[in-house]
Parts: sequence; structure tokens; C-alpha cells
Amino acid sequence: MHTACQALQHQKGRRQYNKLRNLAKDARHDCVVFANEFHQHCYLPREKGESMEKWQTRSIYNAAVWYYNHCSGQMPIVMVTEDEDAIRQYGNETEGVFVISFKNYLDNFWPDLKAARELFDSILQARREREIESQENNGKEYPEHLPLEVLEAGIKSGRYIQGALSVNKHRAQLEAFVRLQGFSSKETEIQSDILIYGAKARNRAIHGDVVAVELLPLHEWKGRTVALCENETEDKAPLDTTGDPMPTGKVVGIIQKNWRDYVVTFPSREESQPQGRNAQKVLVTPWDYRIPKIRISTQQAEALQDYRVIVRIDSWESTSVYPNGHFVRVLGRIGDLEGEIAAILVENSICVAPFSEIQMSEMPVSSSKNPWKVSPEEEKRLDLRATHLIFSIDPKGCEDVDDALSIRTLPNGNLELGVHIADVTHFVAANSYTDVEARARATTYYLADRRYDMLPSVLSADICSLLSGVDRYAVSILWELEKESYEILSVCYNKTIIRSAYKLTYETAQGLLDGDTSVVGDILELKDLDERTRQKNLAELVWAVSKLTDIARHVRAKRDSCGALELEGVEIRVQLDDKHNIHDLIPKQPLEVHETVAECMILANHWVAKKISEHFPHQALLRQHPPPRQEFFTELRECASAKGFAMDTRSNKALAESLDKANDPLDPIVNQLLRSMATHAMSNAMYFSTGSCSEEEFHHYGLALEKYTHFTSPIRRYADIVVHRLLMAATLKEEKGDVKDNLLSNKDLEELCKHINNRNRAAQRAQKQSTELFQCMYFKDKTPETDERCVADGVIYSIRTNGVLVFVPRYGIKAAAYMKNKEGLVISCQGDGSCEWKPGSLQRFQNKITSTTTTGESVTLSLFDHITVKMLVQTSRCHADTIKLEIIKNARHQTAAMEVSQRNFQRVKCDLVKAVSQSAEAAQRAQEKTRVEVIDEDFEKYCQTKGASLYQLLEEIRDLALLDVSADIRT
Repeated sequence: MHTACQALQHQKGRRQYNKLRNLAKDARHDCVVFANEFHQHCYLPREKGESMEKWQTRSIYNAAVWYYNHCSGQMPIVMVTEDEDAIRQYGNETEGVFVISFKNYLDNFWPDLKAARELFDSILQARREREIESQENNGKEYPEHLPLEVLEAGIKSGRYIQGALSVNKHRAQLEAFVRLQGFSSKETEIQSDILIYGAKARNRAIHGDVVAVELLPLHEWKGRTVALCENETEDKAPLDTTGDPMPTGKVVGIIQKNWRDYVVTFPSREESQPQGRNAQKVLVTPWDYRIPKIRISTQQAEALQDYRVIVRIDSWESTSVYPNGHFVRVLGRIGDLEGEIAAILVENSICVAPFSEIQMSEMPVSSSKNPWKVSPEEEKRLDLRATHLIFSIDPKGCEDVDDALSIRTLPNGNLELGVHIADVTHFVAANSYTDVEARARATTYYLADRRYDMLPSVLSADICSLLSGVDRYAVSILWELEKESYEILSVCYNKTIIRSAYKLTYETAQGLLDGDTSVVGDILELKDLDERTRQKNLAELVWAVSKLTDIARHVRAKRDSCGALELEGVEIRVQLDDKHNIHDLIPKQPLEVHETVAECMILANHWVAKKISEHFPHQALLRQHPPPRQEFFTELRECASAKGFAMDTRSNKALAESLDKANDPLDPIVNQLLRSMATHAMSNAMYFSTGSCSEEEFHHYGLALEKYTHFTSPIRRYADIVVHRLLMAATLKEEKGDVKDNLLSNKDLEELCKHINNRNRAAQRAQKQSTELFQCMYFKDKTPETDERCVADGVIYSIRTNGVLVFVPRYGIKAAAYMKNKEGLVISCQGDGSCEWKPGSLQRFQNKITSTTTTGESVTLSLFDHITVKMLVQTSRCHADTIKLEIIKNARHQTAAMEVSQRNFQRVKCDLVKAVSQSAEAAQRAQEKTRVEVIDEDFEKYCQTKGASLYQLLEEIRDLALLDVSADIRT
């Protein structure tokens, strides 16, 4: 009912109203909002003296009665309300129209929904406790928040500053920062983050909330912590561990609460404390260090002590030290692999239910007995099957081939370059059930041991995959190039039918490029041909790969001259065994053919961006990468100077040239770490609608392109699906009119871009957290004192006041190594370089740190020094486990492993995931054998991948040994 929505807005505010409207608009819920106030027989005028609540209740009931009669009494109508007067007045007035409370609704209509009843009881109990508490507590723990209209006026005048609150997870009780969101005071000219120091100054704001901040006087400004610190609930900062004072403020109001589901742990029996007269109140600890403890009311605290559970926050009153919430559901046992993976998904708001029956009903039929075929209606497409040599170049084992390439000589002597992308939108109609689900997921999610697809695999791995030897629909971009200079003379965009001739791997294509004839045996499509035909076809293929590489060099050189950056680390290739467990992780060798394919994709994305922005200047989806703030490069410049390198960060071109020159011939890891720091300083690349900002802001800093978008991976990115629809609307004049009708307005597209950007960040965090989970589970089973796998070489990449940050290439780990322990002892090195703890002190300099014992012995560690470290797991019952490093020798680690190639180092890292996976499976196999069979059937039925086909990982993830996944600037 329209009136019911308005009543929610009137009573609970616009935020709750918008949530309800979005739920109703979601096609997956099959909801319809009946505009009863605009219906002749349902509208009721408000009577004189009648309250808004009474009038709304009367209107909803009147519309319910009309709807019951409109349906000829064939189905009952239920009006759910907590208004007891309304239940008494209308409950027995009309047969077939039930006016009941929510509790009665559950009892009478859904008696078997145990989980729903438990959730309702939890919410009801939380509300009662909140009412009792507000009556009993008169003292204020926090200042009241200012009204929204006061905040808006203050932001406009410059008195208050608006931004998103980001809590420091390493010092969650003390430090939070507010990053500006386009509003800053003209008087103070604040350009940096604002420090919010202490819980009182945070004033009940929770990580992620959009807040209004008032700056404190200059003499009250503080510096951020520069010491290494444990993830503990410390309420005091160590002395002399803060940097220079920075803008500091306090939260005066919350503009938007971004509360979500939180994974929490109940206190153990030893930690449980009596809660006064009501022992049902429990303080639960969130999995995320940045979230404060939450008080809930439950009778299941003791039974759930060994489980991860989900709770939601209901309120945080000014009279309460902690927020109040309610129990939602159980996730799984603490430490159980599936339970920990589920926690990662919930913490990142990732929903990965199997594809529904109605979504699968929209899929075309394709099987081994009845393979998919080209429809006669689609024969009007440009047919390239007989005229073009088309082939794909992908990693080994790749199933979802969404791009292919072609190159040929035209009759006039010029060249034609083709990029062919799977036509996913032909099978995913706008606003269909599959489209709505893909939009909600926004991307395919990759974890360390599994992936969750954006689209059903009947599309991603079959009908839309550009496999060799089969007909497929594609969207093709064809450029005419001058035969010698490779300058682009013309371009055209077409819906096409293609048949890929070859499915090459990167290694095979590189072999052809290098003239290595041994790789010919790997080309399956050449095996059954006679020798003459084979040699002829091989010559054509070698020419095509070579010519594509020449063109890619030209395109790359052109971007380099404009300042394109090469910041990504080494990519990882995942090998799976027959049971789809990870067998090996192999670093992707820096083959030139990688650059060839990448440049062709970048070229296609660039030209599509120009095309759609030209036709839809106010509603095209592009990808921008803004220039980073110069202060973020401070650490990079300081670290580079420690090795004698100068970093010019004034432009992307200057930075690229500086990084190319910063090479230490004796230690290649130096350049890799500097590029990692440069990446970390970058802003994130973001999707946006062209109508939301000026054209000067379209620029992509990392790629050095004026306009850029994502077009080449519609199987795994929803943004590409939107771009495909825009391109079709912009280029195909004979297309049906409904193509343009389905395009989004600037406002709707901007909202979609925010959603996709949010989901991409969630996917990156989940991928990183799952990798860290496997690292910890791997080392947890090892004995650090005797297992040589727990000792490795490390490189120092940052100096802190009480220790160093170390990168361990062998396992791709970045972690802290303390030089001063909790007892106040410092690191001391013996004659052979081995270390032990002794009384003493530390002195930190810009590029080094010195430990001096009371007996006069000293040791100095500098940036980029190699040291030997031991991997330890810091376990936590309530939070994710973490890797902790211990310095055991002030020298490079010398073992037989040093002579082993980097490939074997990566194999150890892979074995980590494999070992943990197999261990977890063995523990559950006995008791869940039948359940596993059911799950396997579900995966096959719903086409949802688990554990298999991690081939996309090798294209998607950076080398976690070098890069923070959260600092994404990938194209």
C-alpha cells in the first residue's frame, strides 16, 4: 500500500522508507505497490482532528477491504499492525480481512518458520530492554546529535565538515579518520583527513557512517599513531608514538547511518560476567575490530559460545556506552573453514545464493546431445565465420572465453584489427530475472579456494564463451589501420557471428612469437590436419600473432608517451588437480603476449568509451581514475631516497619515468616494492555516469587516456553489460526501439555506478581476507621452532617507532615485526646474526631504526634490508587470526630453498590453500557424506561454481606478495 510506505516514512524517516521502496522495486521479490490514495474507491479524506497515524491506519484498512472485494473474496487479505486499537476496531469487522499483530501473523500463517519466530523474539526483547534502559538511565554518556537541518546549514556555511568515518582497525578504540566528501571549510582550507581521537569524540558514529565534524581548536590537534600496535582494545596511546599534529575534530551528528549485518562472537564462559538483575543482556564482540561491542538480549548465549553469529544494531542512545542490537542467525563454528568463509561473505555484504529456478528458466538450452545453435532470426548479423581468422589467447584451463582477436590484410593493402567480445546481452535481457540478479551481484567473486559467478555457467562457460570451432554471437570492433604506421583510419561496431579457429594459451602464443616450434603440438586445432594444410595454417597463425604484437607495441608506446603507468605486480596462475583442489600457484611469467592482449582490450575499451559518451553525453557509463593526492606519495619518496632514487610524482608521466629508473641491479625486489607503494598511494578507479561530472574529470590517470570504460568482460562484470547496451543503442540504427527505452537516466546510472563500485571493493576485500585465512590456517598446524617452512627471508619496507613492516616473498605476506616486546625488551643481535631479547631502547630515524641494549650492544635495521623471520599465528577467538613475524636473524635467510626458483616458492604458497582445504574436507566427510552429495547436485542444478575453475584468478588478482588488494587501480 502506498499509504503504508508513507506511514513508515512519517514514523521512521526517509532512510527506512527508501529501504522499503528498494525492496518493493526489486523484481526478485515480486512486489507491487498499490497507489491506494489515488484510487477512486480507496481514497479517504482525513477527518477534522484526526491524527496522521489514525488516518493512515483507516486508509490502509479501507484499501484492504476494497482489494478483498475486488478479488471476489477468493483470497484472504492480511493487514499486519502493532496498533492494538486498530486490531480491536477492525479485527472482526470484515470476513476475509485479517487485522492482526505480527506475532499472530507468524503463529497462524507461518507456524513452521522457526528462524523467523526466533528473530522476531530477539527484536521484541531488544526493544523492551531499550525502553527499560531509557527509563532507568538519565545520565548522558555522549552528547546528543544535532538535528539534520542544523547539520546541513552548518556544512553549507563551512562550520561543519561532511565525510565518511573510517576507523583504524589497529587502534580501533582511539583512532578514526574522516575523509572529506567534497565539502570543506573555506576558512580552514582543510585538504587532509580529519583525526577523530577517542570514543567520546566519535560520538556513537560507526565505521562507514557519513558524519558531520566540527574542528577542534588548533592547540587540541593530535598526530596519528606511527607505532606498530596489536589489534587490542587499548584506550591509551603509547608515549611518543604519534606523528605531527593534524586537523582533529569531533562528530556532532550523523548524516547517514551505514549499518549492516555484523558477525559477532559471544563471550566465553571464563569471560562471561553477571549482567545485573537481567542476565539475558550480553555484550558480543564483532569480528571486525572497527565495530564496537554490541549489547543484545538473548537466552541462547551459553549455547552459542562456540559459534559465529550475525547480529544487527537497532540503536545507540546517548545514555548507553554500547549500541543495542538483536540476534539474527547462526553462521557456523569458530575456526571451521566453511564458517570462517561465511563470516567473510557476511562482513562484506556478499550474498551468493544458488541461481533460482525462475532465473534458470530464462537460460537457453544447451547440452552435449542438443548443443546451442545460431537462430535464423540472427542471420542478419555480420557473418565473420568465413572471412576472418579469429582466435583467443587465454590462460591454461580457461573456460569462459569472453574475448577473441583477429588481424587481416584488406584488399587496399591496409590492415584490419578486430576485437570480438561475447554478446552476453543477447541472452540477458534488461530487467529480466537473470539481469536483476547479475546487477545485484555486480561482479564475479573470487576467493582463495572458490568463486561465485555473476551469471549461470550455462552462459559463462558455454553459450557465451568464444570457444574454438563453434558458432557464437559477438559484438565486434573492427579498425582499419594504415599498413606501416598502424594509425587508425576508421572504426566500426557490429553485432556479429564468429567461429574462433584457435584457443591458444599465453605460453603457446609466446612460443609462436619466439619461433619455438615445440609449442605447435599444444595447438589441438592443428593435430588432425594433413602436413601441407597444417604448415599453411600455422604460417597464417604465426603471422597474425606477430602482427598483433607489432600493433600492440605501437599502441603501448603511444600511451607511454602520454604517461601511462606500469604499477601492477606479478599475476598468479592457479593450477587445479582432478578434484578441483588447488594444486599449484605459478607466477605468470612476464610474456610479451600478455601485453599484446591487454593493449588490444584497452584499445577496445577506449574506443567504446568515446563512442557511447559521444552519443549519450549525460548517461554513459565510463571509468575514471583521478590523480592521487601528492601527500600520499610521501612514503614512496622517502623510501626511494633511502636507495638514492628520486621520485617525481607531479604527473603520471614523471612518476612512470621515475619508477623505470628506480632499479637496484643487486636486488630486483626494491623496484617491485616501490611500485607497490606507488599503487597504494593511488586513488581507486571508479565507474561513473557522464552526466555527474565535467568532461575534464573523465581522465584515467593510470592508463593516460582521456576516456575509458569496461566493455571486454561482460561475463564477469555487470558494468560491461551496461556498456554493451549503450553501444548497441548508439550504433545499431536498425535495432528495435526498446533498446534505447531500457537505458538508464543519469540519476539511475549514478546510483548503479555507486553500487558496482561498492561491490567491487567488497570483492577485493573478500579475496584478500580469504587468502589471509588460508595463510593462517596453514601455519597454525606447523611448529615454528622445528618446521623450516615457518622460517623465510623478509625485506623491510617501512620503519615504525617500535618495529618494522616486512614483506616475505616466499609466502606473499606483509606483516609487522616488533623490535620491542611487551616486557620492554629490545632486539639484540649476536655475532652470527641471531637475535634475542635484552633490556635496552630503540631510536627511530627516517630510513632506519637502531636497537641499543643497556650493555652497549646495538643493531641497526634499514629500509630494504633482508632479514630472517619466523611466521607465527596470532590467534583470536573473536576476530580473524593474523600472521605475526619474529626477527630471528639480522641477515638474509640462507637455506637450500634459496636456490629454488620463484615457481617453487609460489608452490609452497599454493600448498597452503590445498592443505587447509583437504584437512577441512576430511574432518567433515564422515558426518556430511550424504549432505555433500546433495550440495553437489545443487551446484550442478543451479550452475553455481564451488572450488572449480579458478582460472579467472590468474587474470584478476595481483600478486598478494606485493600489492594491497584494496588499493585497486586495475583498468
